[in-house]
Amino acid sequence: MEHTYAVIMAGGGGTRLWPVSRRESPKQLLPLIGDETLFQSTVQRLDGLFPPERILVVTVAEQAAEMQEQAPQIPPENYLIEPAPRGTASVVGFAAAVLHKRDPQAVMAILPSDHFIRNRDLFHYLLAAAVDVAKTGYLVTLGITPTYASTAYGYIQQGAPVIGNFKYPTYNVSRFKEKPDDPSAQQMLRLGGHSWNSGMFIWSTECILNEFQRQMPDLSSALEKIVMSLGTPDFAVMMNSIWKNLMVETIDYGVMENAEKVAVLPAGGLGWSDVGSWDSLFEVLLPDMDGNIGVNGQHLALDTHNTLIYATPGSDRLVVTIGVDDMVVVDAGDVLMICKSDQSQKVRDVVAHLKKHHQERYL
Repeated sequence: MEHTYAVIMAGGGGTRLWPVSRRESPKQLLPLIGDETLFQSTVQRLDGLFPPERILVVTVAEQAAEMQEQAPQIPPENYLIEPAPRGTASVVGFAAAVLHKRDPQAVMAILPSDHFIRNRDLFHYLLAAAVDVAKTGYLVTLGITPTYASTAYGYIQQGAPVIGNFKYPTYNVSRFKEKPDDPSAQQMLRLGGHSWNSGMFIWSTECILNEFQRQMPDLSSALEKIVMSLGTPDFAVMMNSIWKNLMVETIDYGVMENAEKVAVLPAGGLGWSDVGSWDSLFEVLLPDMDGNIGVNGQHLALDTHNTLIYATPGSDRLVVTIGVDDMVVVDAGDVLMICKSDQSQKVRDVVAHLKKHHQERYL
């Protein structure tokens, strides 16, 4: 794993976990699942594979100080600050450009800060295997083997096996598919040969920067100017002036869908969840005999089944449910949210409504 680095993307807002995830306390900084925050769990998951000096974090300024407190082992110079969110393409490009200047032989693993992974040993094995593939010039992604026909994730279609003496089954990517409707998801599950798009990528900085130059030349040119000013008194001014004009784009749309050499390692058994919405907590937390999950606070559930009751830590409010099935109840103190568990993806619509009507105090 020499010349190999982990890059944690940690600047998101986590709007689908509103009202607990807010602008000043986004989900990756919260202990949603256990005593550790999602960000801390992500950092600790890398222990034994990456030393702290080879872990970088890309985030926004208003979150960086809290992250440094939560993970003081990561050197301060490894926190890369984006002036404003501009999508994952710019995040990846910025980190790749900085790393390539530090180490032209660098291979980087792009890891979101808000994932849950139960099987750490398998995760380490997969990353090491993916690094071997990336060193042959591939852009590599970890695809999650589907356990049901989800419409919440993008899909990756496997092609022919990648030729080489690799220690894990590796396939060429035929295509990336955006979040499907239910019939399409059902069909892909039946056909097999499809993985959920995990958002975890592994590649050499040279390969990904070449792809930016080929597919996103404006971003590539901007990154060259930013990196040239690194370590100079002009860096902050240069960074701010260039960054605000970048096009908002994801790495999936901007690069991966039309990249020339893309490989996928289908990962079954990771115990993975992107903790992207309230219903995803049913996948990672253990329910009681009635399928209910209570987190924090005090709960009394009578004739209640398959229901999540979540309160902010330290809450002394008693939440009582009677005759309730398949619900999500979230008590955030100033906001009480109740929804059907299969409708929890629509929380982002509530956030959009609050923004539109200038109800900022709830965001």
